Amino acid sequence: MSVKKSLFGNVTTITEPIASDVQDTTRILSRDQDATVVFEDLNGGKAAGNLFSTREKTAAALNIPRDAIVEHLLDAVNRPAECVIVDDPEFRSVSREVDLMSLPIPKYFPEDGGRYITAGVIVTEFEGKKNVSFHRMMIVDKDRIAVRLVPRHLFTLFNNAKAQGKELNISICVGARAEVLLAAATSMDFGADELEVASAMCLKGHGKPLEIGRCDNGILVPADTDFVLEGRITLDEISEGPFVDITGTYDFVRQQPIIKIDKIWTCQDPVFHLLLPGGNEHYMLMGLPREPMILKTVRQAVPRVKNVRLTEGGCCWLNGVVSIRKNKEGDGVNAIMAAFTGHPSMKQVIIVDDDIDIFDDREVEWAVATRMQGDRILSIPNAAGSSLDPSSHGKTTWKVGFDATLPVGTDMALFKKARFE
Repeated sequence: MSVKKSLFGNVTTITEPIASDVQDTTRILSRDQDATVVFEDLNGGKAAGNLFSTREKTAAALNIPRDAIVEHLLDAVNRPAECVIVDDPEFRSVSREVDLMSLPIPKYFPEDGGRYITAGVIVTEFEGKKNVSFHRMMIVDKDRIAVRLVPRHLFTLFNNAKAQGKELNISICVGARAEVLLAAATSMDFGADELEVASAMCLKGHGKPLEIGRCDNGILVPADTDFVLEGRITLDEISEGPFVDITGTYDFVRQQPIIKIDKIWTCQDPVFHLLLPGGNEHYMLMGLPREPMILKTVRQAVPRVKNVRLTEGGCCWLNGVVSIRKNKEGDGVNAIMAAFTGHPSMKQVIIVDDDIDIFDDREVEWAVATRMQGDRILSIPNAAGSSLDPSSHGKTTWKVGFDATLPVGTDMALFKKARFE
């Protein structure tokens, strides 16, 4: 029952019935994205969205301070912890009829290709290689799903199975705890076990490791997940999309593999997790796990790095801010180049001194306005960027870095805001 344990902050409950094929769900979730929304009757079932739509709610779920999230994630990646296997996981409480059309899965936007599972993570293992990752999944009919596979680890595992003429066994988890979702969105080495990263976060934040349970197909998944859909990525394909991605714009239609669902498990009284496409929760769960990678690479170039943030204005994907304390001239430029290495999809980064609050957009812009001139803007042409950036047209991108740090030895009296007692 992970979703029920994640109802932090202001909670709005919608009691009236909501249909799955109109955009009422999106309208309601969009009204106040800081508020958690619980739908008592979405297509006959319970659902909830905006669970982790702010850093504060995400930190509360992890049981850590807001400003410690990036270090918390990075520490878990560096020091994964074993999970504990339980014989009676919560997700196996109820075995449901396989009928995806009856689940509380909405269509979010008018031109979407269909109803989408947006907060589902796919867990798999093939030839000893494990993977847990986010994928958008479009409902085709009662037991088939079109899955978007980008060329990363699940894509590779599926192609390895496909080369042997095999389907790939998977389990789709919906309603997983925050640690699992963040680990699933973190870039890791091929074959690394994201559940062990989640377990490390659970251990540090809550004092106990992640519990996992076995599906009938042999795959181990988080024990307290609300919904688990066992299935197979088949060798068949179908058109998937359009779909609104993190930038709030429609991604185009592609031929993608079909998942065949064989079994559906739930906990008692399950709640289906809804992630609003292009919304704040999408930003948090997709972008926030990239920040530890930026922190790691910038620290390799500049020893004293205070914090890292991918900004909401840049969809928590394309624009970032890094605060450092300079040791020598050139640290700002080195930090720019290292930040782009840590998150290759980023197209703009601002480097500021460590007295600037990077979580305050006005303070960051103030630093750019008062501490730098245009000759300290670094432009990098013809770089590989994000396919989600509509301005790149799927080709190369220009990357821009702003070195808004002060020269070493600057008289800070000229650059600090006046204070009053």
